[in-house]
Amino acid sequence: MGQPDAAVTPRVALTPAAADLLVKLTELHGPLMFHQSGGCCDGSAPMCYPDGDFKTGGSDVHLADLRVDGIEKPIGFWMSASQFEYWKHTHLTVDVVKGRGSGFSVEAPEGVRFLIRSRLFTDDEWRSLNES
Repeated sequence: MGQPDAAVTPRVALTPAAADLLVKLTELHGPLMFHQSGGCCDGSAPMCYPDGDFKTGGSDVHLADLRVDGIEKPIGFWMSASQFEYWKHTHLTVDVVKGRGSGFSVEAPEGVRFLIRSRLFTDDEWRSLNES
């Protein structure tokens, strides 16, 4: 559950709790997307929007299409290019915790917020990413 499209080394994953919440949020809002900016405060958290409500462009990097059991359409995960420069060596896991996040992210009314847990890629994972 909560795995990206087939890739040798995924850049982004979901915890089971985040995947479960995304099923509920998709039922409420339809297809979803994530955007991770390099802003401060809530801007540094992964923001979840109805798909297409946040306009991506040349200054954004598409990191993954997350597949979740129970959701037909994959959930795109985007990051600002400037933030990606800092995080390109990092595997990201979207998790969910209790608390209030940004009012712009669709999970805010649920009393929870998405957050990123990260770790550096292993040498083998990094090689795999650079070979693809």
